[in-house]
Amino acid sequence: MKKKVTVLFVLFITSLFTGFCYAQQVDTELDKRVKDFLDSYRQKWVDWNVTYDEGLVLYNIIIQNGYTKALEIGTSTGHSSIWIAWALSKTGGQLITLEIDPARREKALKNFAQAGLSDYIDAQLGDAHQLVKQLPGPFDFVFSDADKVWYKQYFIDLYPKLEVGGCFTAHNVRNPYGGIKEFLDFVQAHPKMDTTIDTTSRSGISISYKRE
Repeated sequence: MKKKVTVLFVLFITSLFTGFCYAQQVDTELDKRVKDFLDSYRQKWVDWNVTYDEGLVLYNIIIQNGYTKALEIGTSTGHSSIWIAWALSKTGGQLITLEIDPARREKALKNFAQAGLSDYIDAQLGDAHQLVKQLPGPFDFVFSDADKVWYKQYFIDLYPKLEVGGCFTAHNVRNPYGGIKEFLDFVQAHPKMDTTIDTTSRSGISISYKRE
């Protein structure tokens, strides 16, 4: 009898543990909503947005490092913002995203609401040249996808506000126009940054971690 009770108890504990693990893997309602939104627009994103695969790169960087204080320069209509904010919804963070064009920002706000991520995003309208300097930080994740000739200056302005272990990413770095080469030469030679380039797409994303 005692052996039978012991076996039943072990089976009960095992079932609880299995159920817990399964529960951890099940998508939340927000996950399902975001996935449906991203899937429905997967082939439709234009207007300088990142691709689906590039969005996934940004999402994974945030999840893997547990980042919570993110800044995006260049919202456009919000595709990259949604990937970043979705990751932040899991780490307990928030995104500040900057856009100079009122029409694009308005469209992005509607997309954020449709995806269910508005609470995780502070979408600011204005010139990033000034806003980046004014934002106090600190940040542990930055995504730059605005005017390429200003990439180097964005980095210079944000480096003091980037936490050690934080990551500065930039879009379209495989296209050597504007200020891309100047930015890459600068960040790759920086003594306190480790930089690689993700080649998931033709555009490319530079990924720079602050070492110290």
